[in-house]
Order: sequence, then C-alpha cells, then structure tokens
Amino acid sequence: MKKIITLAVAVLAIGATVATPAAVAAAGIPKGFLLYEKEAAKKPALAESSWKVGNSAKVRLAINPCDRATLARTGRTAARTVTYTSVPDFQKVEQVILYRSKAAAAGAVAQVRSALTACRSNTSAGSTYRYVSSRLTGLGDEALKVSGQVYYKGKAGVGGDRSVLVRKGNAVLVYLWAGEYYKPARSDWATQLRDARKMTGKICGVADC
Repeated sequence: MKKIITLAVAVLAIGATVATPAAVAAAGIPKGFLLYEKEAAKKPALAESSWKVGNSAKVRLAINPCDRATLARTGRTAARTVTYTSVPDFQKVEQVILYRSKAAAAGAVAQVRSALTACRSNTSAGSTYRYVSSRLTGLGDEALKVSGQVYYKGKAGVGGDRSVLVRKGNAVLVYLWAGEYYKPARSDWATQLRDARKMTGKICGVADC
C-alpha cells in the first residue's frame, strides 16, 4: 500500500512539472509576452499619444472590415491587445489571441477572409473605403496581408490601414498600422511583417503548435 501511494505521488508531481503544449495554451498569455508591452509600460515620448494594454478575450478583432464586434470571437480562451494612438491620426495595434483548438483558430481566420470579401467596399459621405487582401506564404500555418484605403471618386485619398494576420496552431496574431497612407506600397507592411515574423517565432511558447 505504501508503495502504491508513493507511486501515485510521483505521478502527480510529474504531471505538475511537465507542461504539454495544450496546458501551456490553457494557462493564457504571460505578462510581457507581446512585443510592445515593455514600451507600453513607459511614458509616451509624445504628449498627445497613449498606450493601452487589454486582456479581454472578447476584444474586437483589429482587422474588422464589416465592423462586427463578434468577428472571430467564438472559441477564444485568452487574448491580449496593445494599442498605441498618436496624432495626427496614427494608430498601431498588436493583438495575440488563443483559441481552444487549432480548428477553432482556423475557423476564425476563415471568418476574417469571408468578411474581407463581403465588406471589401464601404461607401459613406462621398468616400469609399476598400479592402484588399492576399495570402502570405512561409509565415505560420496561414497568413494574410491586408490593406484598407480611402478613395474619393475612384482616386486614392489620404487615410488607410495596413495589417498582417498570422495563424500558428491555435493562435492568431495581428499587427496593424493605421494612418495617413496613400496608394498602397510594398514598404507599407515592412514593420508589420517584421513583428509578425518575430511573434510567430515565439508563439509556440504559449500556443498549441
């Protein structure tokens, strides 16, 4: 009997110290894990700028062409969003979301693709906001590059957003910049792609890859 109890205690101890990928994912996202959290903890260099860090799993997805609060929300287990806002009209968002399974995360990305198709053009007050997306290869399990741009009478105006979305395992991450963009250019995504690659390289520390 003593031998059985000793063995049972040993098994419990091993289970407590060996973390499977699923167990790590269930634990959530550790403080300081996102790339911009350290910077967000400092006082902004510009007076008219601010950082915000949120941990709600119900947060609105940063890429949201149809402006739906529930887009890609089903199946989430954890999320963290870092947002920087400054003038004139500049914002950047870093978002990492964990889902209960790889399938749930893939379903979330499928919803984003559908929204980009359904709401690729939105007209209001004489202007049209258009979304264009394309697949990215060699980044995570699947990835998208997205541009949003304002147009006036068919010509590009000043104002838009450029983002990268990546799914790796049961995690979805987004890097978005919005501001005074004009006519999408390849260089518009340079920083977002750099950040997305860096986060994709470390995301398996919290995700089930």
